[in-house]
Amino acid sequence: MSEVKKIAVIAGDGIGPEVVAEAEKVLRKAEEVFGYAFETEHALFGGIAIDERGTPLPEDTLEICRSADAVLLGAVGGPKWDNNPKELRPETGLLGIRKALGLFSNLRPANVFDCLKDASTLKPEVLEGTDLMVVRELTGGIYFGDKLRRQGEHGEEAVDTCVYNVTEVERIVRQAFEIAGKRRNKLASVDKANVLETSRLWREVVNRIAPEYPQVELEHVLVDNCAMQLLRRPSSFDVIVTENMFGDILSDEAAMLTGSIGMLASASLGEGSYGLYEPVHGSAPDIAGQGLANPIATILSLALMFRMTFGYEDAAAAIEAAVAEVLDAGHRTSDIAVDKSKAISTTEMGDLIVAAIRKA
Repeated sequence: MSEVKKIAVIAGDGIGPEVVAEAEKVLRKAEEVFGYAFETEHALFGGIAIDERGTPLPEDTLEICRSADAVLLGAVGGPKWDNNPKELRPETGLLGIRKALGLFSNLRPANVFDCLKDASTLKPEVLEGTDLMVVRELTGGIYFGDKLRRQGEHGEEAVDTCVYNVTEVERIVRQAFEIAGKRRNKLASVDKANVLETSRLWREVVNRIAPEYPQVELEHVLVDNCAMQLLRRPSSFDVIVTENMFGDILSDEAAMLTGSIGMLASASLGEGSYGLYEPVHGSAPDIAGQGLANPIATILSLALMFRMTFGYEDAAAAIEAAVAEVLDAGHRTSDIAVDKSKAISTTEMGDLIVAAIRKA
């Protein structure tokens, strides 16, 4: 039996508990098939924590996360809490947990399953070979800079400040080079260096670090051109690294290449191997409790955890292969089903994937 790995499990709100339950079934099957050992501990977070504990991020939840090797998160938020004061919103808890756990990068893989090409808005021939990852800086940039309102010559003005320091850029860029080196050795650094001073600093740091990774082919891409090329020839990208706001926008654009946000995993990483893993989709309270949610994004987030935090490539690949096998057999949840009357439930999809997990 291998070393026991601790996973903090946060089901969250809306469909979160449903999709996390399916990922936990996959986790137990991976234990059985590959001989790995996992210990899970559940914690309250988000809207449900506000309702039960009066805060989106209880201190004991933070302690559970800190004592774990990784965190699996379902989804948080919903209209029920939208009008709460800022400190009592689920999204505030998400920013808080990222900061408290030292998570500075967000990874979003976007690859297209052959059998789902028709679900995308792009032509199948454009999607051919698409398998990319967006690495987004999470802690700096315009989202975290000083903000103010003031009276100017032409009335009220608003100011958002974008700040990056060398340390913030270095750590995300090194991480992106490392990831590219384990994939196809291509890195696109996305900025707006023809206009923005922060982007010029970003590019300088990238160019200084690049010689340390001679095997990785580096390309600088302006953000507007990157947005266009993601739609024109997405297969040309391997790893994209960029600052906070650009990454926020581009990762959502890349997400829709797959045809459904219910298929997309993500990871938030810090120094070392620690990470928080969650599906890209939201809490979807309108379908919660109806068995309609697609658990694949959460299951693929677990596979990403196995790969990025634990180094369990065999189990990660087996989970991804199981998902592909089930989809190739024609099984669909309602979000990706052409004929909704033939769609299967959340638990049925989870059970099929569990049954398909095997050693290569």
